Amino acid sequence: MLNKTKENTSEKTGLSRKEIDQIWHRWWWMNEIPRTYERQIAPSLMYALTPLLKKLYTDPDDLREAYNRHLTFWNTDAIWGGSTISGITASLEEQRAKEISEYGEEQTVTTDLIEATKVGLMGPMAGIGDSINNGTLQYLFIAIALPWASEGSWIGAVLPWLLFSLVTYIYGRFFIHFSYRWGRQAARELIAGARANRIIKALTILGMFMMGVTAANFVKVQSSLEFTISGREFSIQGILDSIMPGILPLSLIMFLYFYFEKKGLNVLKGMMIVTVALSLLAAIGLL
Repeated sequence: MLNKTKENTSEKTGLSRKEIDQIWHRWWWMNEIPRTYERQIAPSLMYALTPLLKKLYTDPDDLREAYNRHLTFWNTDAIWGGSTISGITASLEEQRAKEISEYGEEQTVTTDLIEATKVGLMGPMAGIGDSINNGTLQYLFIAIALPWASEGSWIGAVLPWLLFSLVTYIYGRFFIHFSYRWGRQAARELIAGARANRIIKALTILGMFMMGVTAANFVKVQSSLEFTISGREFSIQGILDSIMPGILPLSLIMFLYFYFEKKGLNVLKGMMIVTVALSLLAAIGLL
């Protein structure tokens, strides 16, 4: 249905900040709710874009076509992918509607281009989002809250969730405005831009630093082995502390790190190996 008259497509172009915020809020609240195997989170994207699509396509057939276009299989990270691709898609849909209004048919922005952009970006953006959100940021907030949790305070359980929700909401909102303004160029800036790479590297270093601090404070592994030679008592733990305090917890953490690097992130198997090994060492009196 390309040869539409101007009356069939709205001539109102240029979304206000309030309208872009509406897309973001609808996506924010809905992104994981209607997940299905055949569509994944595509219904969430369609729901987020619905006010825009109704504004752009006043003809029922065009609107129905737009709904179907955004209900095809689609899946990505909720914040980095969802916000960025939502903004880019809104920009492309708006440009397509404008071209149809002016020329009566698609010109540079076609439905194939919109679909290719959505599908092409969902993987790379998900990779970045999973690395930063799930692989670094949430563990950083957990590390901050662990002292309260270890003391039995409810703040230790609630604070990581509150901080994660607040921070991701703020920069997700920034991304959707940024990507709407810059269109497809926004994805290139976020994926391959030097600034983005520096941010990712800095967050990775900070996350590793915080996990090291957390391990040193909350992973407790000590040797209980003591013996006497020529009337003098020796403690294995004391000897190890004189070499480097915390060497046993560090060794355990480094073992798990290299194990996951080589075998993949199979947490259950790693926990079983550590449990059996520590139990055996404790049974023979080394720990």
